[in-house]
Amino acid sequence: MTKLKFSLSTSVAAVALAVAALSPTVSAHADELIIESWRTDDIDIWNSQIIPAFNKSHPDIKVRFAPTPPADYNAGLNAKLAAKTAGDLITCRPFDVSLDLYNQGHLTKIDGIDGMDNFSNVAKSAWQTDDGSTTFCLPMASVIHGFIYNKEAFKELGIEIPKTIPEFMAALEKIKSDGTYVPMSIGTADQWEAATMGFQNIGPNFWKGEEGRKGLIEGKEKLTDAQYVKVFEHLAEWGPYLGKGYKAQSYPDSQNLFSLGRAAIYPAGSWDISTFNGQADFEFGAFPPPVPAGQKNCYISDHTDIGLGINAASKNVKSAEAFLSWMSSKEAGTIFSNALPGFYALSKHKLEISDPVANEFVSWRGKCESTIRNSYQILSRGTPNLENDLWNTSVGVMNGSMTPEEAAKKAQDGLASWYKPQQ
Repeated sequence: MTKLKFSLSTSVAAVALAVAALSPTVSAHADELIIESWRTDDIDIWNSQIIPAFNKSHPDIKVRFAPTPPADYNAGLNAKLAAKTAGDLITCRPFDVSLDLYNQGHLTKIDGIDGMDNFSNVAKSAWQTDDGSTTFCLPMASVIHGFIYNKEAFKELGIEIPKTIPEFMAALEKIKSDGTYVPMSIGTADQWEAATMGFQNIGPNFWKGEEGRKGLIEGKEKLTDAQYVKVFEHLAEWGPYLGKGYKAQSYPDSQNLFSLGRAAIYPAGSWDISTFNGQADFEFGAFPPPVPAGQKNCYISDHTDIGLGINAASKNVKSAEAFLSWMSSKEAGTIFSNALPGFYALSKHKLEISDPVANEFVSWRGKCESTIRNSYQILSRGTPNLENDLWNTSVGVMNGSMTPEEAAKKAQDGLASWYKPQQ
């Protein structure tokens, strides 16, 4: 889950470039594929599960997973690419960071690799040129949005899983009236979660997923249109159910409130599953974002998070292509999705996932249409940045300091100030 963009000063970047040029330990050898990644926590999974599984069918191709700390990854990778010492396979962040690498000639076109037809256009969108004609990273994993709930609290209070927004609001009111639990655990202090687990979680059901997302990019829809105002209106309804002090509540505070059993519902990203598996001593489940009353179709944010591309300077392109092709398989997707509960392979295969909550999240792909966060492709390239404006406006309506109409106008005015299709 990428929330920050990292940069170095010119002097520090120069030092990194010099170190990369002199370091023999990061250069690729003819008989070995090296994977660059920021996922330092995943090294054991790659070494004990993913690479051994690949080697069963490709024993002649050696693979080494060589991660860099997340905060250093972008700058370090750029330095190594410039020095021609980067690994053969590049773990790709979504959208513009990786698009820049492709435009600079550092990533190869991979549309023709066997297995690319296992991915939908939505899955590939984070690693394609703006016109969708070229794919430069294999979609590897996504995270899904929804709500995690305390099953014991729901049973105790006689609450059924809400399927519509009126049912959802009735559940929140019943929890609040009982007084045993905080109805919903989310704060506004850190801002990003109000947009990510708030606006982008519930929004696709209002703007009809990809239809609305593409409509904003094409200029056919505006953030002041009724469907976007209604998202802010629903967020504004959350405020009374967030508990005392939610305006000062940070993301870790929200996690702790739920994992300690003090809150009944948690607006979630599927990446939270592992945290709650390790901390909560009660049974919890998940349900998808409830739909507006009378709406039959449902939409989920199945957001692209990690891709894998080929270094254009690699001397082992054929072996790298073989690895990417294998990573597109059901076998690889199943291994990855089970090793990291809450991170899901983006291929079209039906995944068999052992973690019950992780399996519940991914089951929504078969019931609802998938989309990605609407501010991430193209629309956050200018100033003001739409993603950051959605942080601010989502917090504003949840805190009651901004009306839904004011929030929609602020976001629209910011986007229209630099994005021509919205002018």
